[in-house]
This record gives sequence, structure tokens and C-alpha cells, in this order.
Amino acid sequence: LHTKMWFLGWKGPSGFSASSTADQVTHGIDGTSLTAIVTGASSGLGLETTRVLALRGVHVVMAVRNVNSGLDIKETLLKEIPAAKIDVFQLDLSSLASVRKFASDFNSSGFPLNILINNAGLMATPFMLSEDNIELQFATNHLGHFLLTNLLLETMKKTVRESNREGRIVIVSSEAHRFAYSEGIRFDKINSESEYSSYFAYGQSKLANILHANELARRLKEERVQITVNSLHPGTIITNILRYHGYFNAVANMVGKYLLKNVQQGAATQCYLALHPQVKGISGEYFTDSNKANPTTLAQDTELAKKLWELSVSLSNTK
Repeated sequence: LHTKMWFLGWKGPSGFSASSTADQVTHGIDGTSLTAIVTGASSGLGLETTRVLALRGVHVVMAVRNVNSGLDIKETLLKEIPAAKIDVFQLDLSSLASVRKFASDFNSSGFPLNILINNAGLMATPFMLSEDNIELQFATNHLGHFLLTNLLLETMKKTVRESNREGRIVIVSSEAHRFAYSEGIRFDKINSESEYSSYFAYGQSKLANILHANELARRLKEERVQITVNSLHPGTIITNILRYHGYFNAVANMVGKYLLKNVQQGAATQCYLALHPQVKGISGEYFTDSNKANPTTLAQDTELAKKLWELSVSLSNTK
């Protein structure tokens, strides 16, 4: 019921509700000594997350497909927040080569890395293969972020050691993980066009996001590294993620004003996980409306998470 009634603003244990905005959940938090990477930073939730982190003094690295549009947004944000520290780097998550180039550019920039927000995503696209010949939603939403996270981990560990502050990795998933294929991850049929469903494939990629967060959290706990990893559902929001579905888009825009979150509310949970002291030391959890929530049984399956990790390592040719 609570998802239907969010606009009543029922607060969870954190003191925040579905109607809390990113501004509200980070109110009074000083992020001036922190550096964050936000993927998909030039529109929707990524843009609002960038704005709010910059407002709190965080040095934000916008990881965007289109650098020119990223630079335009940076100019706009600097007008609103003159003291903002923002850099723009090129990143196309559907290309493993682009992920490698971004990571190498970032790692050699000398910037520290306190917070990584894996926010970018594609939703319910027609069947397509990435340049690495992997189904596009799985490639972009999961695999690109998996490789990116792995390649940035040493820099994060170094930052944690030098600053003696907890690092945080925030992975944007979705309640759509409940609507993956029945077996969860189709290990042998990721690229099968004949059995492809754009919605189930989206659900599969979002389930992969939670499994990735949980397995990485487990590994970092085992290594006793001070880096937390959590996943989240931002809420049902109108963003251009529905661009492939004209009809749904039109309906969503009509109905949405009443039932859906706006972008300010949608970006709240990822900003809460990135900055709020309440979340210190909490890792391997799933959040919605800036509160802990329960994902599906499949999403909590540790064997499935390990198997996905192995598949992701082999598909991305990483260690």
C-alpha cells in the first residue's frame, strides 16, 4: 500500500518519506572534502543528483555520453551554484572500451574518489546488441557499471586510506527487478533475440544491479575495506528513460503529476545513500524512499550473485 500512498508522506525510520526531496535528505550536510562520480549525469536523476551534491560542496565528476551537453549543463549549474566544483568526462557505458578509457583518464587525473553513483540506465529498448555484442540493456545497466566499479576500486581504496573516511558506492536499481525473467538472470540466453522481452530484460538488468551491489559488499566486508555498497529503487519517475515508448510516455505525463515522483523526489534516495551519516557502515542493503526495503528472494540469492559476478568478469575481460 505504501507505494500507492507515498504522496501522504508517510515517514520511515530514517525520518524521510517518498515525498522527501534530494535537497531535504541532504540538508545541512557538508560535502566539501568529497569527490563523487555520477554516471548519466546530464539528464533526469543524474542531473538532479549532480546539482544537489554540488550544492553540498562535493566535487562532482559528471560521466556523460555527450561531453558538449555535459559542459552546457556545467555552465548552467555554475550560474546557480557559483562555488560548484564540477568536471565533465566522456563515458558511454554500453562500450567496454569507453569504460576503460574513462577509468584510465579518471585514475590518472589524481582526483580522489569518495563516492561512486552508478545511475545511468536504459529502459525497455527494442532488442539491440552493444558494440561488444552484448544485449544492450544488460550491457549498459549492469556490465558497463560492473567494469567501471572494478576499475575505480583501487582509487577508492587509496582515498579511504588517505582520508580515513568511508567510501560509498551507490547503485541505482529499480522495483522492476521484480519483473525479470522467471529464472532471474538468463546466463545462457543473454543475447537471445527470439526469447527477448524488452521489459523482462530491463528487469533482469536491474536485478543484476542488486546482485552486483550485494556481492561487492560481501567482498569488501571480507577484505575489511571501509567501502559500503548499497542499491536502491528511486521511485517511479517521469524521465526521458521512457523515450522508446511514445504512448506510455504520453500517459505517464498525464497521470504522472498525481501518482509519480518528480525528479527532486526521485533523486533523494541516491543522494541520501551518498551523503547521509545515518547510512554509515551499512552495506549490501536495498533502499527505497530513503529507507531500507526488501528486494525479491532472487535479489538476495548469494549463489546467483556469485554466478553473475563470474559471468560479468568473463564478459568484461576483467580480473
